[in-house]
Amino acid sequence: MALITVIGASGRQGMAQVRQALEAGYKVRAISRQADPFAGAKIEGIEDIEVRPMDLYDTATFKPALEGSDYIFYTHPLQARADRAVLVGDVGKCAAELGVKRVVWNTSSWIPDKPGDAFTYAGNTAGINALWRSGAPGTVFGSVLFMDNLLTNWARPFIVNEGRYVYPHAPHLEANWISLDDVAKFMLTSLERPDMEGAWLNIGGPRRMRGPEVAEVLSDTLGKPVKYDPCTPQEFGDYLVSAAGDDMPAEMREEFAAGIAAFYEYNNTAPTKPFSVEMEHVYERFPELEGELEDMSEWAPKQDWGESNFRPAFG
Repeated sequence: MALITVIGASGRQGMAQVRQALEAGYKVRAISRQADPFAGAKIEGIEDIEVRPMDLYDTATFKPALEGSDYIFYTHPLQARADRAVLVGDVGKCAAELGVKRVVWNTSSWIPDKPGDAFTYAGNTAGINALWRSGAPGTVFGSVLFMDNLLTNWARPFIVNEGRYVYPHAPHLEANWISLDDVAKFMLTSLERPDMEGAWLNIGGPRRMRGPEVAEVLSDTLGKPVKYDPCTPQEFGDYLVSAAGDDMPAEMREEFAAGIAAFYEYNNTAPTKPFSVEMEHVYERFPELEGELEDMSEWAPKQDWGESNFRPAFG
């Protein structure tokens, strides 16, 4: 039974990767500095998961954490976006030394695939190049926007308590929202695909949606009106900082909020349309997943929208 090591296992993205890897029959190792990274989470088979610590900013901790891995699933922390190329390159170098069969990196955002100003997304291109140069076999997915974001502490309270879908998306902006479990399915499927070694692909959900359509799904799911009520990018940056709480050092908060605001100003106006995915192309590359990805109207009713839903930092 092959071993998948999941870096960042305690976050929503990592937990989805752990959950899907266990369901697919893999052994799983969780990388987290928390002794009990899944406290409160409902994951079948969680008792069989080994947890090892690792510090992304201390390469001396890498080998003890990653040795014995057949595959590594990597998602960089949201607060480390500026360092993503260095971090994934360092992970790749260690993986190459250890003989890991594949490093699969989920960039958590669009990978520039057309000419024009790429803004901070250029960091994903730099990270891909760093991974390729590390010597590790790699696959990279640019997952553009997560349905699971709606469950976070910076989105869910508005939806559930106030009947407002608050997000910094302009009315015209279209997005292929994808569930984190479907992102994990792409990552797992790629392991059986030799053609995906040394390849990258932007991925999204099956339907391209605007704000009012998201609000309609939420209304149907919760059985009450939910209004599309977009906030400004500046307000959204403040919401994320507030959601992070004590996990974000005070000296980082102003810069982080400003960065998020600038990021969404770009997303709302960029001709590159970083939240839109050409799904016909995706299905050409992954025909085995066509018809298998969740529409938001299928995903939303399955979720726990109550206060008891397990939410790590930023969620």
